[in-house]
Amino acid sequence: MTEDSRLLRWEQRTEMPLALASLAFLAGYAVHVLAPGLPDGWRSLCRAVTLSAWALFVVDYGVRWRLSGQRLGFVRRHWLDTLFVLLPLLRPLRVVRLYEAVLRRHGEPRLSLYARVIVYAGVSTLLLGFAGALAVYDQERGAPGADMRTFGDAVWWACSTLTTVGYGDVVPVTPLGRTIAVGMMACGLALLGAVTGSFSSWLIQVFSREDTYRNEDGPPGK
Repeated sequence: MTEDSRLLRWEQRTEMPLALASLAFLAGYAVHVLAPGLPDGWRSLCRAVTLSAWALFVVDYGVRWRLSGQRLGFVRRHWLDTLFVLLPLLRPLRVVRLYEAVLRRHGEPRLSLYARVIVYAGVSTLLLGFAGALAVYDQERGAPGADMRTFGDAVWWACSTLTTVGYGDVVPVTPLGRTIAVGMMACGLALLGAVTGSFSSWLIQVFSREDTYRNEDGPPGK
């Protein structure tokens, strides 16, 4: 069995567990941030869930790196997976890949390419916005001079940041909060560009098809 086939089999077997681990990570982190009054036992459980999910990502990355036999080439080709391991904020985005895993088991996709891009971007925006709001709120609450006093403020800030509106009425003041904000700005621009580009390409394809049909029919007598 070749290295590529072993790597493919490993990815097919772990896609579903890793997607569930992403959801568990997000749920555990959300409870940890939004319920600070929980008993120590429950808080320890949430911390254990998030750490276990991160450990699964590390193990998966190490096994895939070993099976690929590419050394640094694997890091360059799978830079997004590297970010999933290094940046906790991005780990919930692994859930988006669950759709592709289901497709590989059940056949062809039901949505067109353009529709899938828009759906992926939408789901990614929701997951990233929720995770980003949690992360920034965790850093900002109680900080001197912070105006992000509730999780609702954090959600409002995440929405205005990801949509590149940036009202400026709620802003992070802590160094780590601002670092997270820069990352979310970059992700917002990338997601907006993906949706805009896909929608524009779809419109061009539709208009081109209509022009082709019109030219093929032509006026009567020609």
